[in-house]
Amino acid sequence: MPDQREKALGCWEEGTSKLLMGDVDEAIRLFTRSLELEPTAEAYTFRGWAYSFQGRIDEAIEECRKAIATDPAFGNPYNDIGCYLMQKGELEEAVLWFEQAKKAPRYEPRHYPYLNLGRLHAARGDLAEAIEQFQGALGESPEDPIALKFLEALKYKVN
Repeated sequence: MPDQREKALGCWEEGTSKLLMGDVDEAIRLFTRSLELEPTAEAYTFRGWAYSFQGRIDEAIEECRKAIATDPAFGNPYNDIGCYLMQKGELEEAVLWFEQAKKAPRYEPRHYPYLNLGRLHAARGDLAEAIEQFQGALGESPEDPIALKFLEALKYKVN
């Protein structure tokens, strides 16, 4: 008989699958059930991600804050808060969250905060900093196509 943690993990995995298939409401229901069984940083983070699909950005941020309170070592919610703040136009605040994501001990894919910071700096016209961030992304994931594409495009803007 599966224990609570296994049941919670199963609900979270099923919720993730539903979310990726576009069934946001069912994903939220499954993430909520997972949290009822055993609160995890993953379930809070992914429920927040699902909320963001519904345009519920402030609630998504709150879910990420709960995730961080549950497991401060889990990097995904830091990166996600940065993304949500970018959506709200709060770029300076977003930078701080991406920097925290880069330092999180438990985080895959580790190159995402670099990509997001690179895009943020590129949008601001701070090309040198953008290039540095995309190079950092390649340091974490050497073949990342997004970082390679941005670096190629920025090379022409700098020259």
